[in-house]
Amino acid sequence: MTDAEIGIDEVGGKRGRARFVDLGRAHAARVPHAVPQLRSEQLELIDPGRNPFFGHARAQLFVATRDGRDVGRISAHIDELALDMPPEQGFGPGAGMFGYFDADNEAVAHALLAAAERWLAKEGMSRALGPISMSIWEEPGLLVHGCDHAPRIMMGHHPDHYAAWIESAGYSRAQTLYTYQLDIPRGFPPIVKRIVQSGERNPRIAVRHVKKARWDEEAETVLSILNDAWSDNWGFVPFTPDEVAHAGKKLKPIIREDLNMIAELDGRPVAFMLTFPDVNDVLARIGGKLFPLGWLEMMRWLNRPAGSDMRVPLMGVLKELHNSRLASQLAFMMISAIRDNAHDVYGSKLGEIGWILKDNRGMVAIADAIGSEINREYAIYEKSLDRRDASS
Repeated sequence: MTDAEIGIDEVGGKRGRARFVDLGRAHAARVPHAVPQLRSEQLELIDPGRNPFFGHARAQLFVATRDGRDVGRISAHIDELALDMPPEQGFGPGAGMFGYFDADNEAVAHALLAAAERWLAKEGMSRALGPISMSIWEEPGLLVHGCDHAPRIMMGHHPDHYAAWIESAGYSRAQTLYTYQLDIPRGFPPIVKRIVQSGERNPRIAVRHVKKARWDEEAETVLSILNDAWSDNWGFVPFTPDEVAHAGKKLKPIIREDLNMIAELDGRPVAFMLTFPDVNDVLARIGGKLFPLGWLEMMRWLNRPAGSDMRVPLMGVLKELHNSRLASQLAFMMISAIRDNAHDVYGSKLGEIGWILKDNRGMVAIADAIGSEINREYAIYEKSLDRRDASS
């Protein structure tokens, strides 16, 4: 197959977004261990009218065709907040992104990447990073290790040959993200237990459940800590107030008070840890479809997700406490409380922590200390763009 046989369509609007999402769903159905997601949720993520990400970002969706058939897709997008970040943190001026990458073969992959690169160059970008689908807070990175088991909630899943196709198009790795798997019934090593017990005796420290009755306020507290705690991390882009409100509303149905913690020091919130029961457990059973009867299974699961695996997608400690013994102590205390409830209340067997940046030494040390092991690796790639190619 030659590139000349591959057509590239720019798609948009309601029908174009539906075509884009349905193509991705068809690709995912052919990937071993992939879990079908709710179509409505996938459509919302790429809808500028419903996802507040587009309040500071713009995007173009592409679909590749051959012989009248859709054979691949990709997004090209620019996050204005990412452009304002320091270049040493990964983004910065000229940093565009690609995401939602699926292709039938290497030639299609290269044609799609070239289309995304041309659009980004035309928009004045000098680098392309990805896959990032579509915000860094949604599904960043390409799965390169761990393709042999199903993903947890809000984690991407890709066939293992995509990495070679992206690399053969001239991309190199910019960053590595890990997830760590924890054997929940095994418990923690004695040293971690001693650190937790010491914190519990400290009258200045209180670790409490989130309060769902005032979840909007709790979500604002959590995400304000997150914006501070992660502000020096690679790839950081701040949450806006609209995104905070939207995320809080979307997450509320799966929030269990006893699985989400806020740590206070002298009565002031200084750290948090969020844990979600793995909705992929039930999505796999209902095939990603709420109708005709999938909604009953979903409602039962939301009422009590007994036996579900767990994922810790986010945690943070205020930057003023970084590099202190107190920061790790607060983390261990929250992890311990969540682990106990996941085991005793929900009967969970496996937990997953991440994603965690490969060079985040503090979080890697915590993951190692509790006996968790890397179970998935994601790569974010980058490539310099030649603006002379924008018109080609």
